[in-house]
Amino acid sequence: MKRTCLLYGFAVALGASVLQWIQYSYRVKLLTTEAYVAAVALAFTALGLWAGRRLTPPTVTAGTRNTQAITALGISPRELEVLDLLAEGHTNKTIASQLHVSPNTVKTHLRHLYAKLEVSRRTQAVQRARDLRLLV
Repeated sequence: MKRTCLLYGFAVALGASVLQWIQYSYRVKLLTTEAYVAAVALAFTALGLWAGRRLTPPTVTAGTRNTQAITALGISPRELEVLDLLAEGHTNKTIASQLHVSPNTVKTHLRHLYAKLEVSRRTQAVQRARDLRLLV
């Protein structure tokens, strides 16, 4: 924490010093008005870019699963298949026919998924899976 505060304090002090130098140069007419405005604009643009990268959460590329969450929740590959088909809006019967299992097996997988995702309905399971980036 101290390191972060010192780093930010140093950055602010450096920025203030640079702005003071630019103002001094402008007052003694070393820089033209256009150069002064350009220097200030560049400084604020750089500050905005830095703050945007620092404060914005990293983007998630589409098509990647959160393997850490899958491992932490203990979701099996077959349960993931059921979850994918569930997210597509299929019924238990169609999921069973696509996976070549009985509807009771699908119900068992769904019951395990509901417990692992801590939900009680299909829509909640899909929403929770999307929030955790479990779906492709």
